[in-house]
Amino acid sequence: MLIDAHCHLDFPDFDADREAVFERARAVGVARFVVPGTTRERWPGVLALGQREDVSVCLGLHPYFMDRHRVGDLEALARALAKHAGDAGPGIVALGECGIDARFPEALEAQWGLFDAQLRLAKAHELPVVIHCVRANDQVAKRLRQLALPCGGLIHAFAGSQEQAHRFIELGFVVGLGGAATHERAQRLRRAVASLPDDGYVLETDSPDMPLAGHRGERNEPARLEEVCRIVAELRGQSIKQVADHTTANAQRLFRL
Repeated sequence: MLIDAHCHLDFPDFDADREAVFERARAVGVARFVVPGTTRERWPGVLALGQREDVSVCLGLHPYFMDRHRVGDLEALARALAKHAGDAGPGIVALGECGIDARFPEALEAQWGLFDAQLRLAKAHELPVVIHCVRANDQVAKRLRQLALPCGGLIHAFAGSQEQAHRFIELGFVVGLGGAATHERAQRLRRAVASLPDDGYVLETDSPDMPLAGHRGERNEPARLEEVCRIVAELRGQSIKQVADHTTANAQRLFRL
């Protein structure tokens, strides 16, 4: 059994064949999917997917979409968390996707304000956080240490160093491994993957993004998690079953599935 710990199956990229995407994933052993929210306008679609027995959801305000966020979105997020977190139906298992994307320096001040507010909401609601962190691992780790979040979270699409990975793990987080780890040129990341403790990481696809090696330009989908698992197992010198078992247990623990 595998869990795709981060996939945007609400995106319009899947509107034409969403059920077939689920079927292909199930055929290779992917049994559960965690779908994060990115903007307030997409939350209803995320919550609708959360009605499925095999889908868990998160709600958040993504730093990549700063131009789509509006006054009142944080208050709406707080209301949604209060209403849905812990529900038997479309229960929210984490706050996210939130974070910092330093590729956009002109928006960094606003990103930090939004990120900090969401971290405080996660702490208040005792939820883990799903964090998008691009070119800001050290700064984000420093802020997480200051806040001491009780439920940790996921550093999604981790692409940093061994030292940065272990710093996040010491703070109670796991790192997400996906398409980036399949590329041979990502030697720093691959060394980090080999060094992780068994309870320090989960597998994810970030579908429809983060394509695997050999699939450049193609839409990513959860069925490719099987290939991510195989490559991570090779890098760690473990069996595919060991990696599948560890990462399934890690995702279950993190999201309380």
